[in-house]
Amino acid sequence: MSSDTIELNKSLRDYLIASSVKESKVLKDLRKETSTLDESQMQISPEQGTFLSFLAELLNAKYTLDIGVFTGYSSLVVALQLPKDGFVTACDTNIDWTDIAKKYWKMANVEQKINLHIAPAIQTLDTLIADGKEEMYDFSFIDADKISYQKYFERSLCLVRKGGIIAIDNVLWGGKVLDSTDNEPATRAIREFNKKLYTDDRVSISMIPIGDGLTLARKL
Repeated sequence: MSSDTIELNKSLRDYLIASSVKESKVLKDLRKETSTLDESQMQISPEQGTFLSFLAELLNAKYTLDIGVFTGYSSLVVALQLPKDGFVTACDTNIDWTDIAKKYWKMANVEQKINLHIAPAIQTLDTLIADGKEEMYDFSFIDADKISYQKYFERSLCLVRKGGIIAIDNVLWGGKVLDSTDNEPATRAIREFNKKLYTDDRVSISMIPIGDGLTLARKL
């Protein structure tokens, strides 16, 4: 037992991954290709991917949102967990990144489960709401531009069913949320988002120290 969360050094994290992450070859290959990109730090960790897949399984998810696709790892791990008639609505604006994603989605035979929208995510989410998709989705993963987190959250809250989960990534922002001298727009946005979410009585929340911090918000 422990009254505190232990810190993970490299050896212990390697043990965690070896003891809990079961990646397919396609997922491993996608991570490997993504690691060659200048923006590779935007990739979620394999243990976080496993956790997202586990959440989708627990929720018996059929319809999910992926706001911020990058090279498609988060969409892929969730799509692999969905039933044949389920799908991921994936939002991004960068064709170069999503072309990589589509290649691996096809390799994994889940391309038919992922509806990719190349447009600003707010536009896509507003269209879904206008089309009457409120409370249709079981799960939403937010990992896009930090300044728009509150907007993504509000729209996700509209689209996710009661009892569904909204997962928000990067809520610890590399520890910069604690640095009072860091007033960059993204840092301020995450601080403000975290503070507002803590008092939001429309959801119950848990902030988990996985990856760069992941908050789960369950719609009440």
